[in-house]
Amino acid sequence: MQNQRFDISKAPPLRAELRPTAAPVLTQGVEATPGGLIRSTLLAAAGGVTILMLFWLPAEYGIDPTGVGGVLGLTEMGDIKQQLYAEAAADDAAAAAAPLPAAPAVGADPAVLARLSAIETQLAAIADVIGAVPSAPTSAGVVTAPAAVEEVATPKPAAAPPVEVAADPEVTEAPVPATTAWRDTVDYTLQPGEGIEIKLVMQEAEVATFEWTANGGVLNFETHAEGSGQKISYETGRATPDQSGTLTAAFTGNHGWFWRNRSDTPVMLTLRTAGDYAKITAP
Repeated sequence: MQNQRFDISKAPPLRAELRPTAAPVLTQGVEATPGGLIRSTLLAAAGGVTILMLFWLPAEYGIDPTGVGGVLGLTEMGDIKQQLYAEAAADDAAAAAAPLPAAPAVGADPAVLARLSAIETQLAAIADVIGAVPSAPTSAGVVTAPAAVEEVATPKPAAAPPVEVAADPEVTEAPVPATTAWRDTVDYTLQPGEGIEIKLVMQEAEVATFEWTANGGVLNFETHAEGSGQKISYETGRATPDQSGTLTAAFTGNHGWFWRNRSDTPVMLTLRTAGDYAKITAP
């Protein structure tokens, strides 16, 4: 069988096939006008200011100019955050101001004391061999023996006659003031790292008597108040076992305490209050 040569002139014509193409994407441009850009910018700025005033300031700093944060509970969260920041800063400052541990005294080293004792023993042995106690040299460099000191007998003073002391009359202790009749008592156990806030609802110039104790432990605390568009911090303390006194309302609002347990063990807090206040808010 002979090989046939391919004749291109006898080949059938090539046919082009049409393939489906993707649908064209239609885009429509938006014309940006100066008025539209200004309007969009003002709307975005108004939305940012609204979020700032209604949510961010109350939740982060406890600042609530509109009152919405207090309704949503964001203002209390912001106050707790600020108290935590203040406690952390106080802890850092106390750690930086803490004195470095003192270096051990050289004289207390047992090895140094043993060497000094050995030197004293050697000096005593040399003095026994020489048979004389060295004395201080004079200005000319000649060693002189110390002069003998005469003993002068001094008459002893006569003993004073005993003095009879009359028996004291019966001593009575000062009367102990009666215990305050407490109006409310709150007991709460704080776990390590946990905090609690208790407030008294008071009118301006009202006075409340209080007493709180950590029952053998210590707590960090801040006495503060907020209300009538005002905020105030009366007193702060770190690692405090207890406190008592009076609280005078600087303005109408909620006045009280925030405690936090910074120790490694649970602490039992007991608060007793009395005096002028409408009610006490406690968990």
